[in-house]
Amino acid sequence: MQIRDRIKELRRVKASDLIPNPKNWRTHPVAQQDALRGVLAEVGYADALIARETPEGLMLVDGHLRAETTPDSKVPVLVLDINEAEADLMLATLDPLAALAGRDELGLAKLLDTITAENDAVNGLLDSLRIEYTLPDSNDAYAEWEGMPEFNQEDLMLSRQLTIRFKSQEDINAFAKLIGQKITDKTKSIWYPVEVSARSENGEYKDE
Repeated sequence: MQIRDRIKELRRVKASDLIPNPKNWRTHPVAQQDALRGVLAEVGYADALIARETPEGLMLVDGHLRAETTPDSKVPVLVLDINEAEADLMLATLDPLAALAGRDELGLAKLLDTITAENDAVNGLLDSLRIEYTLPDSNDAYAEWEGMPEFNQEDLMLSRQLTIRFKSQEDINAFAKLIGQKITDKTKSIWYPVEVSARSENGEYKDE
């Protein structure tokens, strides 16, 4: 099968000059907006928006939130040689195609263990992922779970998250003593009250 290259050029355009697609069906909750601002602040633009030529100007196919977030910036735009019907197909399938990807949960857990961020919204996103994908102490735990009864996952969504800043190690030690928890240089997040894992130190599961 011959695969066509529909990219005409990479062009840098002021974001506010890009025309929003009137058929765009994606919505962007506040948490996503805050996390995107955080990633842009820490990393910057590392991916291009997608648009097509129209008589009125460049119309977006993908990248609406990025354009809205940085309206005064010149942003990288992949200009495509596609018609309206092809743009509609891309608009309808870009996100669903990405959502079809599977996850290597062990790989994600290891990756998350290496990441730190300065932005509070980005850290909130990372902490939510860490709660969902906790790195097991041993791969044997998965084998031991074989044949066990069905497990119903309780709701682990955060009720609220606060960022607490300390000026000195003495302040950290005082806070740790106050809440009765251990805080080390490797501590990235904690629960209060402390969450007791249902997994023992040797990787065996046990009843609470």
